[in-house]
Amino acid sequence: MNNYPLISVVIPTYRREKLLHDSIIDVLKQDYPHFEVLVVDQTQTHEPETQAFLEEMSAAGKIKLLRLDWASLPGARNYAVRRSQGEIILFIDDDVELNPGFLTAHVKNYLQNPEIGAVAGRVFDRMKLGDSGGELEIEYLPPEAMDPGIAWYHIDLVHTTKPQQVLTARGCNMSFRSEIFTKYGLKFDERFRGSAVREESDFCLRIRKTGYKIWYDPEAHLVHLGEETGGCHDISMRSLNYQITFYHNHFLLGLKNLTFTQALRLYGRLFDCHVLGNPPCYKSGSPIKVLTRGVFYCLGFLKAVGSVIQSIWNDGQIYSRLDQEV
Repeated sequence: MNNYPLISVVIPTYRREKLLHDSIIDVLKQDYPHFEVLVVDQTQTHEPETQAFLEEMSAAGKIKLLRLDWASLPGARNYAVRRSQGEIILFIDDDVELNPGFLTAHVKNYLQNPEIGAVAGRVFDRMKLGDSGGELEIEYLPPEAMDPGIAWYHIDLVHTTKPQQVLTARGCNMSFRSEIFTKYGLKFDERFRGSAVREESDFCLRIRKTGYKIWYDPEAHLVHLGEETGGCHDISMRSLNYQITFYHNHFLLGLKNLTFTQALRLYGRLFDCHVLGNPPCYKSGSPIKVLTRGVFYCLGFLKAVGSVIQSIWNDGQIYSRLDQEV
């Protein structure tokens, strides 16, 4: 068993019940012989059945149950990393379905190629597969998918069928060598708020500076159920907070990682797609809705600028500091 690198499987969870139970069971059924499971629970009160299950699994030593009294997806990931023992740290969501060979599929990439520092797995996303009819197949992503300015509208880790180098991973199915966190000191940026959209993209862009590659392996696949509530989702995607943080996170990604030209291209595409509603967003072109989205776009930009300015004296790692003070 000691010949197999230890994998730390991290499951941040928030307000999930039966799906969390099923996701944990799928991990425990893996055919890989050497792994630990860290469940970072940010739910204040569970249903009795879920609570009993978590306590039973923890008492039996099958999971490490880490309870928090705050909710932040980047913060929860950082919290788990500091408590993980694995040579490989793998993050999944709390609403996924796995086949028994899932962990093995991730690990083989690290054993076969020392240049790989991160593995992006394929995601059978229920909503996106429904939109495409489930028949779309992409062998290789276009060159634009490696351009940080516009890649986010060309990367498709749902329909792509061939292994290849990629710019980023999806947060519900991604793994990293532990030295990304220890040797290079990288952390998930806890300034990414709300739904935490783009927090994994920000992290992956910083990985590129280490010289490691991010490798997409379609064999390392899972089913993402994509429930509308719980997890890192707002209860309502139409809420004021969701809309502002959505744009804030995109602008913050650009301000932190992109050149001026790349950032302009990202912000232009963001406006064209999410404000004007042009493809691939296909949003309503109603003048009132466009104007409303435009207001959120501007507020998000101002919030992101504020986050960057504030970083001069405060790096925004609020939850990591709380952990260090304990």
